[in-house]
Amino acid sequence: MPDRLFTPDEANSALSEVRPVAERLVALRARMRELEQGQGSLVTVIAGNGTGYAAGDLNDAQSELAGLAEAAVACVERLEELGVQVKDVDTGLLDFPCRVDDQVVLLCWRMGETTIEHWHTIEDGFKGRKPVDERFRRRSNSSNRPN
Repeated sequence: MPDRLFTPDEANSALSEVRPVAERLVALRARMRELEQGQGSLVTVIAGNGTGYAAGDLNDAQSELAGLAEAAVACVERLEELGVQVKDVDTGLLDFPCRVDDQVVLLCWRMGETTIEHWHTIEDGFKGRKPVDERFRRRSNSSNRPN
């Protein structure tokens, strides 16, 4: 059972704090992918000439990558502290646990979306997203604590 449950309104309100952290996380991951691809090229150059400038570049890239990884972990930890589940660090896909009747479901948001307008069951995942409608809003439990 999640530590925190959101209503759709509470999850949308939380976006003001969640969105900048998710945006930073996605940007960090993009830079990490760039560095990882660059490292492959540097390893090839080093293998071709044995030494040289590429070894220093590789060390710099590895150092930057380690710092970015630490920052990405801090972003994930912050989102989890807020009660949000991180599903995809590359796209900023996040879930907000919510109770509807006697079932815990997940309000689903991805970076680039202005508000939280979808939900899915735990089993169905992202592919099972459905629109949040008024009936859903009325049935959701407004408690932030699990029973």
